[in-house]
Amino acid sequence: MAKQTGSGDRRVRGSRTGRPIMVLLDLLGRRWALRILWELREKPLTSRALRTACDEASPTVLQARLTELREAGFVELGDGGGYGLTALGRELGEMVMPLHRFAERWRSKSAG
Repeated sequence: MAKQTGSGDRRVRGSRTGRPIMVLLDLLGRRWALRILWELREKPLTSRALRTACDEASPTVLQARLTELREAGFVELGDGGGYGLTALGRELGEMVMPLHRFAERWRSKSAG
């Protein structure tokens, strides 16, 4: 993900601190990161299936995000070769669901 400093803090784009919330927001704000987590919420997917689910995202970018998400402990490579969420990844997904529900309500109100 990000380079480590001597103190063990992670450097983050747009922040001089290594605060955990800033590190997390930096990771989740990277292109395709949230989409990957979203697509893996129900079941593990192979690289090809994940790429299809992500609207044919660039294989290079997709692999870079998968590597970062694996290093962060949110995604793991299963025995069958598919990518799935770890327990930590599922916990993060549970935290995103209220935002998803809000977005659905917001969409329905803004459409009418």
